[in-house]
Amino acid sequence: MPLRFTAPMQKRAAQRTIVRLHRALLHFPELQGRTITVGYTRAHLGAAIPEDFIIRLRARKVSYNTIGHELMHLVQGLRLIPEGEKPCDIWTLARNFLFCDEAPAYLTIPLEVRSQWSAYAGRVHELCVQAIAVRESYRNYISWLEKELQTLTS
Repeated sequence: MPLRFTAPMQKRAAQRTIVRLHRALLHFPELQGRTITVGYTRAHLGAAIPEDFIIRLRARKVSYNTIGHELMHLVQGLRLIPEGEKPCDIWTLARNFLFCDEAPAYLTIPLEVRSQWSAYAGRVHELCVQAIAVRESYRNYISWLEKELQTLTS
């Protein structure tokens, strides 16, 4: 799937960011055959415009989680997963452990888990996979997940 970089992003993007983008895209088969425009932002960690297949990222020190989250917004635009920031976090973390390199921005997670993320990331990944399965029979799967996340430190 081709990437098109805006002029500001071409000037600023670190090689590490470009490599991470290409590696992350391997985990998004839904986006195959589509051109994704990658723009630059300094105002946020990232942003997405799903209807135009545009994501905006910081040019340096971008985590896989942020890249995955913004790509997941494009998947949401295809109506393949529920809309919203929390579902986006859940589906990103469940997609592949690669995207668990930093804590998500929108899920309610205990401070201890956030501050020791690497120790809890594997379990959070598993719980997100479970939450998607729970969603099949329980529509309050986000509440279910956030309650489960609260128990990680008990």
